[in-house]
Amino acid sequence: MADTLIKIDLTQSPYENDAIHNRWHPDIPMVAMVKPGDDFIVECYDWTGGQIANDDSADDVRDVDLSQVHFLSGPVGVEGAEPGDLLEVDILDIGAFEASQWGFNGFFSKQNGGGFLTEHFPEAQKSIWDFNGMFTKSRHVPNVEFAGLIHPGLIGCLPSKEMLAEWNQRERALFETEPDRVPPLATLPYAETAHLGRMPADQAKAAAAEAARTVPPREHGGNCDIKDLSRGAKVYFPVYVKGGGLSVGDLHFSQGDGEITFCGAIEMAGWIHLRVNLIKDGMAKYAIKNPIFKPSPIKPRYDDYLIFEGISVDEQGEQHYLDVHIAYRQACLNAIAYLTKFGYSRAQAYAILGCAPVEGHISGVVDIPNACATLWLPTDIFDFDIKPGADGPQAQASGTMDVPLSPDQE
Repeated sequence: MADTLIKIDLTQSPYENDAIHNRWHPDIPMVAMVKPGDDFIVECYDWTGGQIANDDSADDVRDVDLSQVHFLSGPVGVEGAEPGDLLEVDILDIGAFEASQWGFNGFFSKQNGGGFLTEHFPEAQKSIWDFNGMFTKSRHVPNVEFAGLIHPGLIGCLPSKEMLAEWNQRERALFETEPDRVPPLATLPYAETAHLGRMPADQAKAAAAEAARTVPPREHGGNCDIKDLSRGAKVYFPVYVKGGGLSVGDLHFSQGDGEITFCGAIEMAGWIHLRVNLIKDGMAKYAIKNPIFKPSPIKPRYDDYLIFEGISVDEQGEQHYLDVHIAYRQACLNAIAYLTKFGYSRAQAYAILGCAPVEGHISGVVDIPNACATLWLPTDIFDFDIKPGADGPQAQASGTMDVPLSPDQE
């Protein structure tokens, strides 16, 4: 049996666990050292550190303190790892805790985080998903059940001092182009809620002022939310500091491509079994700047899809030039409108796109002025037929409860 290097207690605040951190900084001390070829288990909080409850109120999603996230387990150092190497990470297994067989999906208030479709869903909502082995369903989204593809939303190595400075410079420059925007254009360092693991208090106070938030993906990996990083996947991470400093968290039971609702997966606490190896000087040998990976050989087997197209024309009819972001948004909105014809609320339809294993594709980027993006919705996740037919849509969604909503407070 592999050793569990990092253990957590779900009844304890992650701030009380010195093997947890919620910022990126090169000086965060390693919590353990392993050798190339070693495998080990790491336990993880959900990304909010337990701020969200299994209930029928979205108040906690509305009021969540996003300055705290993400809570990551690590960093784990690898003996012999030096800047310029590649850290090869195999995801051997991953799962939910036996005593915590549930997860949550949320739409954040536009005033507190927002999301991909925040103009259409500006207030906080939450759905709870119960696990039954490899399957999940929700009391808030009826007539849907699907197999999960459990994966870490966030995994990466520590940045160098130079890389951290570059991140802060470029993200602040973007932020300052529209400093009053809601939600903001970037999440800048915020010392008040920083947790830097085993860093001594006096050092941590100074480091917290520059430590990078964990919200975006960057050159080191980070919050990439790639649903195919599941059992059997292999990731090659660039190494920027001695030891590499591998950290992981933000576990998802399932997610659609794009993590569309922002808190867009089925978020959960759990554990992950990893194995590490090194490729010396791998960054130069393979011209690698950002991580590359081999996907999991295991995935939910859905062979029948409805595919929704979107183009670079926004909701107001304005034409944009090869804008894939707008095209994918339109594909999502088209899918939501379609599902409402079968009795789902718009919120239920949105939750399905965030949680179920939908596929997102960039289908065309050369036919000016419109990019084409597509959203592939598996039809077998529904317990009724959602395909178009001559008789028109038959409203089938039979739930008595919608996705709970909590209006913004004055």
